[in-house]
Amino acid sequence: MRIRLRYFALWREVLGRADEAREVAPGTTVGALFEELTAGRPRLAGLREATLLMVNQEYVPAETALREGDEVVFIPPVSGGSGADGGEGGGPFRVVETPLDVTEVIQAVEDPGAGAIVSFTGTVRDHSLGKAVTALEYEAYPAAAEKMLARIGAEIAARWGLRRVAIVHRVGHLTVGEASVVIAVAAPHRQAAFEACEYAIVRLKEIVPIWKKESYSDGAVWIGSEADYPRASS
Repeated sequence: MRIRLRYFALWREVLGRADEAREVAPGTTVGALFEELTAGRPRLAGLREATLLMVNQEYVPAETALREGDEVVFIPPVSGGSGADGGEGGGPFRVVETPLDVTEVIQAVEDPGAGAIVSFTGTVRDHSLGKAVTALEYEAYPAAAEKMLARIGAEIAARWGLRRVAIVHRVGHLTVGEASVVIAVAAPHRQAAFEACEYAIVRLKEIVPIWKKESYSDGAVWIGSEADYPRASS
């Protein structure tokens, strides 16, 4: 049977391609496919415990059997953690290539019943890992990333009863000082707004397939991949 594989971040760099169609035997599991593709590639095999497996934009366990036409993505580490169930709620939840408008995201959650609006803006800092940062490159699996952002909104609605939540993340080349993500949460009272906003950024780093590559004067590295694990030849 025929499936589609898409590669991002470290996977794309090591394999030298962004996607491919592949024939696999009936009954092949996503875990077995991972083992097949990482055989002889230590840089990928070494990340097995931190890699999430996604089929048709949903996180799945390794024993999941593949079916004709499935789209498979091996999610390189974004920061750790695993997927969670949820549904639509709030919004907008977007991945964009253009500079972020903080005011626009905050206005999206404004509500007459809100006694508090808390926002978080993540920006590119000028240092990391003891080095001067010259720029960041963000890469995403856009459809799945927006789906996971909406899932975070649904989790917040279930936990705090809040539905005025917006998360917008930028991808592409960003320089020092530019905004990479804006989160806004409106709530009747400030404590829930603060808690939900903090929850959103933590969950984003756990389950949303967006990757960050830091550039320095002497090279670049994928954060959450090569920065946290020993480098090996491919």
